Amino acid sequence: MSTEPQSESADPSQSPRPFRVATRGSALAKTQSGLVLDELSRISGQPGELSLVKTEGDVVTTPLAQIGGTGVFVSAVRQALADGRAEVAVHSLKDLPTVQEPGFRIAAVPAREDVRDALCARDGLTLESLPEGASVGTGSPRRAAQLLALRPDLRVEPIRGNVDTRLSRVKGVTVRDAGNAHMSAGKSGDLDAVVLAAAGLRRLGREEYITELIDPQLMLPAPGQGALAVEIRDPQEHPDARTEALLPALAEYDDEPTRLAVTAERSLLAVLEAGCSAPIGALAELEDGQLTLNARAARPDGTEVFAAGATLSVPEEDAVEAARELGAVVAESLLERGAGDLL
Repeated sequence: MSTEPQSESADPSQSPRPFRVATRGSALAKTQSGLVLDELSRISGQPGELSLVKTEGDVVTTPLAQIGGTGVFVSAVRQALADGRAEVAVHSLKDLPTVQEPGFRIAAVPAREDVRDALCARDGLTLESLPEGASVGTGSPRRAAQLLALRPDLRVEPIRGNVDTRLSRVKGVTVRDAGNAHMSAGKSGDLDAVVLAAAGLRRLGREEYITELIDPQLMLPAPGQGALAVEIRDPQEHPDARTEALLPALAEYDDEPTRLAVTAERSLLAVLEAGCSAPIGALAELEDGQLTLNARAARPDGTEVFAAGATLSVPEEDAVEAARELGAVVAESLLERGAGDLL
């Protein structure tokens, strides 16, 4: 039998093979992809299954900022689509490069989870109550810069690893239900706190380790934080019966307020020619037909912060293009204030 997807039954719903969702093998990636799979199965009435992919970001131990964080988790998962090993790929949207890869399409952006950063500290400490000189772990230059802008006395340490590995770095924290596969062979219990995305902690059921949800007014999240991108091969360029059968479900799964918000945030990154490892925070919110975007760029040591924001009324037509223009406007404003020196 041919391995070409097009050669299978013309009616995919009658085929014994489920649609396949490509995902990284980390607990968080599988959880996120499982949520997407369940929703697409519910909406479409078709069965689905996960297809695990190992990525460069899972193999190397170098800090992401040093290996060009943008796209390091994306390429191998996307290749599974290109090879016909999967019909759908799920990405953390903040990991996606801002330029869409030719031949692929973001077919759905589901409703966003909590956008905030979360402090997970020993003894229930908050950002304000951490003692002077406390050690805080993060793999994000954006978080590090904003932490130091708020608390110059903190000692910020670069960390890698999955969520449970990072949590295990906090003094006195034992991660429940974390098997050996989740734990790093390296350090543990050597930090006063770590900062992680609240969305990932919630999706994994790790909310109990959060000691403070950091107000976005204090620490703006990464562009796209808390959102997922559901990607397919562009059906116009690569006709495939299985993918086309999922298009109505993907359209229903797409959440317009989230798509508009992340479009504005990612447009800002694109104009700044910055990636997900840049020290830039941005958050767009849609309320009563008004889309507001606030952004912040900080020097890595937190000694200088540039901020800008703008609001527009979302038109009934070309709303996505309007969101894209909003991102460009705020990016230009940051550049005028001197943020270009950071990039």
